[in-house]
Amino acid sequence: MTDNRTWVNPLRDVQDKRLPRIAGPSGMVIFGVTGDLARRKLLPAIYDLANRGLLPAGFTLIGYGRRSWSKREFEDYVYEAVSGGARTKMREHVWERLAEGMHFVEGNFDDEGFDRLSAMLAEMDVTRGTGGNWAYYLSVPPDYFSDVCHQLERSGMAEAEGDSWRRVIIEKPFGHDQETARELNQLVNAVFPEESVFRIDHYLGKETVQNILALRFANQLFDPLWSAHYVDHVQITMAEDIGLGGRAGYYDGIGAARDVMQNHLIQLLALVAMEEPVSFSPTELQAEKVKVLRATRPSYPLSTTTARGQYTAGWQGSHHVKGLREEEGFDPESTTETFAACTLEINSRRWAGVPFYLRTGKRLGRRVTEIALVFKEAPHQPFGEGQTRALGQNAVVIRIQPDEGVLMRFGSKVPGSTMEVRDVNMDFSYSEAFTEASPEAYERLILDALLDESSLFPTNEEVELSWAILDPILEYWADHGRPEDYAAGTWGPISADRMLERDGRTWRRP
Repeated sequence: MTDNRTWVNPLRDVQDKRLPRIAGPSGMVIFGVTGDLARRKLLPAIYDLANRGLLPAGFTLIGYGRRSWSKREFEDYVYEAVSGGARTKMREHVWERLAEGMHFVEGNFDDEGFDRLSAMLAEMDVTRGTGGNWAYYLSVPPDYFSDVCHQLERSGMAEAEGDSWRRVIIEKPFGHDQETARELNQLVNAVFPEESVFRIDHYLGKETVQNILALRFANQLFDPLWSAHYVDHVQITMAEDIGLGGRAGYYDGIGAARDVMQNHLIQLLALVAMEEPVSFSPTELQAEKVKVLRATRPSYPLSTTTARGQYTAGWQGSHHVKGLREEEGFDPESTTETFAACTLEINSRRWAGVPFYLRTGKRLGRRVTEIALVFKEAPHQPFGEGQTRALGQNAVVIRIQPDEGVLMRFGSKVPGSTMEVRDVNMDFSYSEAFTEASPEAYERLILDALLDESSLFPTNEEVELSWAILDPILEYWADHGRPEDYAAGTWGPISADRMLERDGRTWRRP
């Protein structure tokens, strides 16, 4: 199907006056507005957008929940969330204008509550000029998606009239496996057409993730090297130094692979490995990602190409921390992993024979997310014995967080009268190169949803293909005992190191 919607290059400067990225008349309803995500991320992001002049003057925010809040009580709740989490400075006149459009509707997932919500939207269309344009943010567990979608359909709030629009924004997890993801997609698409569904993967809203596209396709320097001819292997790491932090009940039964690998890491793989799109329109960009995901599969045998673990007590810096089984609310008999690693291969001309190593975990050595392309050794080195003993493999490292930037590692002669070559780094840092502060991922994604720019949102096909890649690994783990222990503050279980050692490689130490 041809995508005739107006789209904006996702890499374009937001200050480009030729294509202003300012949302038109619209409003947003947040289901689960009293939850942790809304308080920490969504509400501050909405204020930051307003503070940057990117929301319309009549933008309306409606919270929906069980509490019997007045308008003023809801405003106070949002103000507290914004004060504690906004990226930009609190300005009273911006807040007052935004607060004018804030309302709270009390209700459960019953007819009465949604009828009140429908009446509120109709009133706002008249008094606030929202024009029938509403985005519904489902910041609730997937178990409630069916109830919310059913009620939106029953009450007529899912269907737009004339030139107005209705969109739904969905938070992960997108299912528990491929089958449940497909069922979830069918449930949502029965009410909202696919072009009106925006699945949030906040990693895709990060500036440094979008910079993968700029690095690859705006620079002739990298394109000839970005293939199996020169790349030995690729490592994609998302490491956290925190434990479950009170999320034991949520995390048990999900684990590191479902929580991070299925969405964030496989999406990063797709962006790194995809072919150059014809344009950055949603249709073209998503088509190239889908092609890569279709060609991706686990490397076998899974007994040696995957690893999983659970953290035990250990030292996180100078602090001694307890192990997973001592975390409050976690079942000590659970086999849910807090560390996951796997080897994937892409059956394409560009990447044939290049392993992609993915790993993620909690209570690791430090917090870092990065993509490292490690290059093959030079085919001929006319150096004498010992002259290159300190030389490793060349690498391009894209740092997603926390020190956003790009690092290039290559060999250089050591000053002196003898020929000795060792590794040096050429380091680009976002914070040093640009004076502009990067917007939060949720700012970018919320604005894109209001603007109908879906380039940075995974489609249902991408979600299902991601599960198809991961499901064989999860099924294998389910049938093969417990995860391996690893001490907090280390870099995971021994089996993760052996994964690479069998191929004569080692994990990069961030």
